[in-house]
Amino acid sequence: MKNLKILSVAFTLSLLAFNCSNNDDTVVIDQSPDFSGVYAQEDQMGRPAVNTVFVSGSSKDMFNVTIPSAQDAAFQSMFQANLEGLSPAFANAGDMNALGQTSAAFTGLLATDVLNVSLDGTTTFYDGTNVLTGRALADDVITVELLLIFGGEDFSENPGLSNDNVDANDKAFLTSFPYLASPW
Repeated sequence: MKNLKILSVAFTLSLLAFNCSNNDDTVVIDQSPDFSGVYAQEDQMGRPAVNTVFVSGSSKDMFNVTIPSAQDAAFQSMFQANLEGLSPAFANAGDMNALGQTSAAFTGLLATDVLNVSLDGTTTFYDGTNVLTGRALADDVITVELLLIFGGEDFSENPGLSNDNVDANDKAFLTSFPYLASPW
């Protein structure tokens, strides 16, 4: 009889708990982004290391909040002065990089800190033919930038400055989305 009482109490409690739930109300969770509030852009890095290397310390904040279409006019001369001060490959008037660009042309390209993307061609930072048409995960972006900055007309100048010697990712990329390897 004692077991029957325990069973009937358990059954009554389960019915009571089930019937007390209020699942008649539909809960709607808004998952759209919340753009309310005040936001401020803190950093730009369309091309890795460009902002870090070519923007003088006192101008970093201004560069980071300048829209890309205004960056060339505002910062190209600073980029050119810093490039010519850093790179022996641009030490003489008329020196060019492997893209055939003078220091003025190259820094005009770099000062607009965006990552270009080719919608109908090869997407790569540099593959020997295509230049700055996007960025594939396996692209060695820093070495390409070092070659364009220090390598001169045929990538042979200043070999000690033209390679970061990081030739592969620490883990293989995946062959399907999300493509990035899992963290350690």
